[in-house]
Parts: sequence; structure tokens; C-alpha cells
Amino acid sequence: MPFFLRRMFLVWVCFTVLMCFAASTKAEAFSLISEQEEISIGRDVGKQLEKQYGLVDDPALQERVTRIGMKLVAVCDRPNLPYSFKVLNSKEVNAMAAPGGFIYIFKGLIDMMPTDDELAGVMGHELGHVVKRHTVHQIEKNMGMGILFGVVFGDRGAFLQNLAMNAIMAGYSREDERQADQLGFLHSYKAGYNPYSMLIGLQKLSDMDPDQAQHNDLFSDHPEGRARVAMIQETMKSYKIRPTVAAAANGGAQVVDGNWQLPMIQTTRNGNKPLIRAYFAAGVLYRLSQLPDYSADKYITDSDDTNFTIYYDDEAVITLTPEDGSVQGMSAMDLASLYINSLQQWNR
Repeated sequence: MPFFLRRMFLVWVCFTVLMCFAASTKAEAFSLISEQEEISIGRDVGKQLEKQYGLVDDPALQERVTRIGMKLVAVCDRPNLPYSFKVLNSKEVNAMAAPGGFIYIFKGLIDMMPTDDELAGVMGHELGHVVKRHTVHQIEKNMGMGILFGVVFGDRGAFLQNLAMNAIMAGYSREDERQADQLGFLHSYKAGYNPYSMLIGLQKLSDMDPDQAQHNDLFSDHPEGRARVAMIQETMKSYKIRPTVAAAANGGAQVVDGNWQLPMIQTTRNGNKPLIRAYFAAGVLYRLSQLPDYSADKYITDSDDTNFTIYYDDEAVITLTPEDGSVQGMSAMDLASLYINSLQQWNR
């Protein structure tokens, strides 16, 4: 038999055996790529990303991202992978999860979401892609006969790395993104971060310039974006996250809990629109509601001579500006007093 025909016969035999094995194995349990191979693929992809973009030369920032990431890992369903969390030196607003637990955050995303709570939601989302092996499943879908030719004729490792990079750059399906959103909420919530973290991230990404938004893997078109936001809101209801946030037709937002409410937030501060500010405040109040020794008498106001920040002990609830007071027809100090009175009446 000619050499080429022998090779083709071997490929056919491999394919037949593979299909028989797959047919005799439950679909959810069958995988063409082992966990060790997944880790190897992800490590190689990570090296490629680091070579392409470079890492930010900021040890404190790298340590901070790692600290957040490992808190999320501790509550996920695949905690034993060799996770790493690194910041790529790019102004692009994006993040990527390579198979096996190698997660990369772009510096542009950190600039857009500067707090730990915001980053926790986005990083929890990327962790979700790893936990559910979304990239691995996409690679397996694309393998087909190609992996058999790779095994017989070429370098399987290089072949799989190329498939992985292509899958990551192509983005995820809507189903995968929604599943990662839910895990972004669950991971950040269970790790003790603001339960509104995922919503804050989604809202900020949806407010991006459309030309910029279409180049990141975290958010898709706006109709789908609204569906993803609605899904997270329903998930939060199932976890009884309260207070909730009500968006007003005039662009304002309000923290509410049954018949109780805080004054309407109607201005933007530090780039955060009223809805984002309300999400932050509602999330802080939820965490306070979990304290066994919560006391309504612990709310205080502090001022920098311009703005007034309301604290519960050392936890900032919200900062009010002269602009906040102006739209309410009062000074920021008087508005802060109004907030304190309302918070003291809140029945957690």
C-alpha cells in the first residue's frame, strides 16, 4: 500500500475509534482535551499574549489583581487549576481568559473600572469562562478531522494553541457569555464583593462608545446587552439582594427597599452616572444588612469642605457633591443630613 494511503487509512481508523468512544460516553463527560493539556494550551496562549502586549510594570497593581482573582477562585467550582491574573499593557478595554486559568486584564479596563468591586465582577466573568471550559469546548468543536491530521502529521500542541487563540479572538457565543455573566455575579457575590459588581460592569460597558465596544469580548450588541442585564437582575432577585435600584425616566436613579427609599441621585460623579452610583450604594447597604451587630446609629458624615461622604463606621455608602444638592434645591450638607435621616429609618 502506498505511503499516503497508509496514512489516510490510519486517519480513518483513528476517526472511527474516536467516534465509537464518543458514542459510548456521556456527552458532558467526554472531552478530547484533558485538564493537563488544557493547562498547557493556556500557558502557551498566555506567553503569546504577554509577548504581544507586554505586562504593566506595576508590582502593586499586579499584586492587587492577583489578590482579587484568588478570592474569586476560592469560591469557584474549579479552584485547583494553576491560576494567574496579570495586567496587559494596553489601553484597550478588554479582558481575556486562556484555558487552564490564565486570566488577563487590560490596563484600559482597569482605568475604566478602578475599584476592587468593579474588577471583581469582570474578573469573575472571565473566571466563569475557565470554570465552564468555554474556550476548550470551542476548540473541540473546531478540531474535527483537523486534530486527527495533527496527531498523525504534525505538532498537536502548536495546532491546539492556534485553535485556542483563534477561539479567544473570535469571542464567545451568547449562551457562553450569559453563563459567564451569571458566574461573574456569583463569584463576586460569594467572595464578599458588592453584589451589584456584575451589573456595574455591564452598565459601564454598555455606555461605551459603540466603535470601542465592538472590539471588546466582554459586551456584545446593545439588544443582547439589555437581555444580559435583565438576566443578572433576575438572578439577583433569586438571591434576595436588597435594597434594589430603580432607574428614572429622566436619567436619575434611586435606592429603594419596599416603601423605603433614599433621595433620587441625578448627577454624575467621577464619570459614574446616577445608575452606577445607586448600584454602588445599594450594594454597600446589602453588605451592611448582613452584619450581626448592625446599628442605625453608626451612620456619620465626613466632609472635605466641598463634598460630603456618608459612612457606616469606616464603610463609605455614598459621596454627595454640591451638584447633588443643587438639583434638590439645597446644599450638599443639608442633602447629607437628609440621607442620614433616611438611612436611620431603613429597616434592613
